[in-house]
Amino acid sequence: MNGFEARNRDPERKVSLIYKRIILHKAHYLMLFPGLLYYFIFKYVPMGGAIIAFKDFNISGGIWHSPWADPWFKHFKYFYDSPYFTQIMVNTMLISVYKLFWIVPPAIILAILLSEIRWKAFRNVIQSIMYMPHFISWVIIFGISLALFSEADGLINMILKNSGLKTIPFLTSNEWIRSLIVGTDIWQNLGWGTIVYLAAIAGIDSTLYEAARVDGAGRIRMIWHITLPGIRNVIILMLILRLGTILDAGFEQIYVMYNIQVYEKVDIIDTWVFRTGLEQFNFSLGAAVGLYKSIIALILVLGANTLAKRVGGSIW
Repeated sequence: MNGFEARNRDPERKVSLIYKRIILHKAHYLMLFPGLLYYFIFKYVPMGGAIIAFKDFNISGGIWHSPWADPWFKHFKYFYDSPYFTQIMVNTMLISVYKLFWIVPPAIILAILLSEIRWKAFRNVIQSIMYMPHFISWVIIFGISLALFSEADGLINMILKNSGLKTIPFLTSNEWIRSLIVGTDIWQNLGWGTIVYLAAIAGIDSTLYEAARVDGAGRIRMIWHITLPGIRNVIILMLILRLGTILDAGFEQIYVMYNIQVYEKVDIIDTWVFRTGLEQFNFSLGAAVGLYKSIIALILVLGANTLAKRVGGSIW
């Protein structure tokens, strides 16, 4: 057989190997299929709808028969020219960075502390208590916040009032609202965020710790030289993934908790689009801003992944 014939047979051999591999692992692929189908239907198929960002969408015409915007960047320009553009971009970035800073490092520290607890029953109780807020909706959390921070009859202000001190408008003050939003987000998600880091710590080879003990290393040195390097790639991975959603800032939370008195400090891209776009049936504007956010997120993720390659923690 000459070289030309051998090259022609290679693709057939590869297809045969792929087919055999699928048959061998058919149970795994069957389990994977529902997830792939979900992402295809609800994540990839809707991408075609992004075309309305370049059209003057109307319900009667639908996506394909609505007229094209003139000029094609009309809705993007409307967003950029909005007098609130700078304000909502700053608010979105600040709130996202605050959440990133106050959740990721504390989650790592908390995971390390939990992994150091040797009494397993006590550790499980602590973990369960910390995880529970994650399953509480933002509507209920806002109700709890009202009960605690309301200026009229909130528990904290009642204590301040009975102590002869001035009450604080936590929910309607530009000075306090960001702290309240970040604080409630920490309370809901900090415990849940430790799961990934705990799993990473559990995957570290225990013989490394045994060798360190033999060499006389204490707990702090083992954490610094074994635990943190052992979960470094996971930390980088989680940071890269968080960067992909940095322009979200938590629409559900902010939409429930904000009011007209604090728009200046907590009005973000999503809440502005909801009021200006969706409530006024300007779906093209909403699609344009969504596409804008996706492009920025893609640039951030690619840039972060490129930087991460230098320390060996890239995703691809």
